[in-house]
Amino acid sequence: MKKLFVFSILFFGLSTQAQVVINDSVAVDTIKKPRHWSINANNSVMFNQAAFSNWVGGGANNVGWLASANYNLVYEKGRNLWENIIIMNYGQNTTKGVGTRKTQDVLNISTNYGLQFSKSWYVSTGASLLSQFSGGFDDGNNPEANKISNFMAPGYVNAGIGITYRPSDNLTVTLRPINGRFTFVLDKDLQLAGNYGLKADGDFFLMQLGFLASAIYKVKLMENIEMTNTGSIFSNYLENPDHMVLSYNMLLKMKINKFVSSIVTLDLMYDHNQIQKTQLKQTLGIGFAYNLDNGVKRSNRKDSQWWQKK
Repeated sequence: MKKLFVFSILFFGLSTQAQVVINDSVAVDTIKKPRHWSINANNSVMFNQAAFSNWVGGGANNVGWLASANYNLVYEKGRNLWENIIIMNYGQNTTKGVGTRKTQDVLNISTNYGLQFSKSWYVSTGASLLSQFSGGFDDGNNPEANKISNFMAPGYVNAGIGITYRPSDNLTVTLRPINGRFTFVLDKDLQLAGNYGLKADGDFFLMQLGFLASAIYKVKLMENIEMTNTGSIFSNYLENPDHMVLSYNMLLKMKINKFVSSIVTLDLMYDHNQIQKTQLKQTLGIGFAYNLDNGVKRSNRKDSQWWQKK
């Protein structure tokens, strides 16, 4: 009887120990490894339409569309920060009696790598490409008018080294005291002296060395309304440093529900080599939207968010 009692105690103890080990292994398996990629994407297709019949006030039947994709891919691990931005927009409008004309055309890709050396500060290097997909024309973008732009005509490539300040997900400022700005005009019809700063007919390439500053600031105005502000300034060291290139973009996104959003964009630009006037472009649309967010926050540090401490 005693032997049976001892044997029962030993069996129960071994069973309990085995159960503990199994539970521990399950606990280890359920521990999630840290994810270093933050993925945020906004895809949308907007539509607009107007129809008239015996309308005394006048008007022309028209229909338009705008497709856009905005991707922000960030890798953050230890002292390493690698941020990639892809923006692609294209839209058209067809008006009775006028024809089809382009209303929006943007291709903007940038990448920036930084190595942290202090709180929110990084030594960084990066590059960007800015162009469009198809031709642009005079006279309200009339395809029958003179061509004034095309794919990679112009195309702007910036590459340089400097420092990046990023205290949170909402603010990134990059300063590059050494930055090369390369202008490409690959359409032979546009390779004329003076076009986009080209020195002579037949030239397709212009190189400038200067200072580049850029910033991205995101703010949530209220529930389901977000604004993204992007700006940059470039000054050429080698020639006419006072002829600075200035650009600003505002994207206002108003989420109606999971699949429907309204988007307002505003673009301001001044480039002495393009036209010696301030350029303005504004769009408004409502349509279907699909957002992608893997739920990884880039950085939760709140060490120097001075704009929120006021």
